Amino acid sequence: MKSNRAVVKAMSHKSAGQSLAPQVREILAKLGEDPGREGLLRTPDRVDRALKFLTSGYGVDIRKILNGALYEVKYDEMVLVKDIEFFSLCEHHLLPFYGKVHVAYLPRQRVIGLSKLPRIVDVFARRLQIQERLTQDVAQTIQEVVNPLGVGVICEARHFCMMMRGVEKQHSGAMTSAMLGAFRDRKETRDEFLALVNHRSNGF
Repeated sequence: MKSNRAVVKAMSHKSAGQSLAPQVREILAKLGEDPGREGLLRTPDRVDRALKFLTSGYGVDIRKILNGALYEVKYDEMVLVKDIEFFSLCEHHLLPFYGKVHVAYLPRQRVIGLSKLPRIVDVFARRLQIQERLTQDVAQTIQEVVNPLGVGVICEARHFCMMMRGVEKQHSGAMTSAMLGAFRDRKETRDEFLALVNHRSNGF
């Protein structure tokens, strides 16, 4: 049986070419607006394009993103790309959350092109998400693709569903982490990762 996530992915592929504009017009009307007034005439089409872009990660094949960017190299120290900016949509309210992701891994026999790590983050951020799953998705994908000794991912984000509604706390943030392999089993590896993430040098 397919997982819920696999089912959602299959449904998104099937409906990817369908316009959401009629449904957006209906929502505008139910909100008490006039979808026919000048300022809203093109809004349904804009919303359709925006939502399809913001959820475009469903249709991305990770293998095509990597495009052979795995390299055999004798390097066994930590590789870290930090402050990877992202935007995503909360699956509970369809409101944005945004922030940055720090990704590190310990190579075993090969490394991945540095630009591919932000691309992997984007694939999973451009889906309906929760921060905890986004963090885990990125870590597990790198573990499966690169097969390193371990992976560490930290995600820092602010959520509009907390800032604009509900508790309305504009300055609160959330942090999540996923530690796999050596990052979970070895305290010194985890501590090095955290120290590098928190380090701020001039111009970097």
